[in-house]
Amino acid sequence: MKKSTFDFLRELADNNNREWFAKNKHLYEEAKIDLFALITPLIKELSSIDPQFSADTEPKKCLLRIYRDIRFSPNKAPYKKNYGIAFDVKGYGPTTPSYYLHLEPGSCFFGAGFWMPESKVVKSIREEIDYSADEFLEVVNDKEYKALFSLSKEDSLKKAPKGYEVDHPMIDYLKLKSFISIYPLKEEDFYQKDIVEKLIKAFHTIQPFILFLRKAVDQ
Repeated sequence: MKKSTFDFLRELADNNNREWFAKNKHLYEEAKIDLFALITPLIKELSSIDPQFSADTEPKKCLLRIYRDIRFSPNKAPYKKNYGIAFDVKGYGPTTPSYYLHLEPGSCFFGAGFWMPESKVVKSIREEIDYSADEFLEVVNDKEYKALFSLSKEDSLKKAPKGYEVDHPMIDYLKLKSFISIYPLKEEDFYQKDIVEKLIKAFHTIQPFILFLRKAVDQ
């Protein structure tokens, strides 16, 4: 990737207004071309790894809008400070785990799973973790998984969820409200020729986690 793609975000963070963006929209269009060049080979590879992801997905469908929805937010800055890339599987919706790539100066990562899912999804995943504890622990303690990913604990209950005892051996996992595996990346990683290979390896590595979540919500 080109350094200018990240430089645009730095300038946008300092000039987050419609007037500046209008004058510099050509820089955003150039950044999009660079992003599509990253997304295109990832679409091909992910479709071969995950049969629920379509090889016919268009790169422009993966790149999320840079415009913020400010209607209900006290923050009225009109633009995001990052590029969001979502690889949505067939039938994508609230009961489908997803893949997400976040590009932001100083805060890049690849994430997979459920972020703030609806209550019935959370209930199903908790039940599966309870019933299949050994299988879940095998996934999140796998050597290859731990070499890249960690299970986010940021979105979690303070107390045990209803129906589970405080001393349940899986209580730390059962208290989760989001089920997201995070692979932290550096901006510099995206300037290297092997970034696509790194992300392809991440797609492979995260499959047992995705399959566990799918099994939980598909039952």
